[in-house]
Amino acid sequence: MTDQTGKYQVFQELHQRPGAFVIPNPWDTGSARILAALGFEALATTSAGFAFSIGQQDSAASISREAILQNARNIVDATDLPVSADLENGFGLDPASCAKTISLGSEAGLVGGSIEDATGDPENPIIDFTLAVERIAAAAEEARKHPFMLTARAENFLHGKYDLDDTILRLQAFEKAGADVLYAPGLPDITAIRAVCNSVSRPVNVVMGLSGQIFTVNELEEAGVKRISVGGSFARAALGGLMHAAREVKDHGTFTYAKDALSSSEAEAYIFNTAKK
Repeated sequence: MTDQTGKYQVFQELHQRPGAFVIPNPWDTGSARILAALGFEALATTSAGFAFSIGQQDSAASISREAILQNARNIVDATDLPVSADLENGFGLDPASCAKTISLGSEAGLVGGSIEDATGDPENPIIDFTLAVERIAAAAEEARKHPFMLTARAENFLHGKYDLDDTILRLQAFEKAGADVLYAPGLPDITAIRAVCNSVSRPVNVVMGLSGQIFTVNELEEAGVKRISVGGSFARAALGGLMHAAREVKDHGTFTYAKDALSSSEAEAYIFNTAKK
């Protein structure tokens, strides 16, 4: 079993080596073990995927910090891989709440996590610039006390504020405040992604699997991206398979979906790490 410091060192090395790497997003123990068995080198939790699995909305108002961190701990314990977590907006708008969330995340065995600048209020979705930077500074100060890489997220494009200049300004300020990785989910095209990567000197995370254009790992690497996550899209793909099977049975009374399903023995082989890669 690799200890937390060892996992942190592996995670750092992934961000420092040449090229981009994919960090997929499991939502529970079983999906984490399957992704590890497939040969991925690190994992990241997904608040959306976890929310789907427990029938809740993906928001800090709907899912408590304790629940998010327990899910993260379950995923940490499932494999020897480094795990970073989606820590929502830090579970509080004040900087102290963000710092506390980082501390608790490290206690859960995480070696990284993200803090976003979204308020959770549809009427005023993005945190004021000055406060957003103060929050990342507090989170970064706490992260330096632990084997923990902080990712700072600028959420403009997920909340209808299609302002690339402001997004870049925020990411640059987050970098100066001490963030280790920078992330602006929902960027519209490869030109915007390239502009973000060129505007900062820290590694940039990009999420694939959202609606819109789809780029390959090679295309993202050429644009300067270091880390590629999939957010809740793997969980949604699994739900899509469930819906396809259920609709076939409900609407047609047939069961052909079973031809594409994993066998019990194959599923167990991946989950219990006995499958041949």
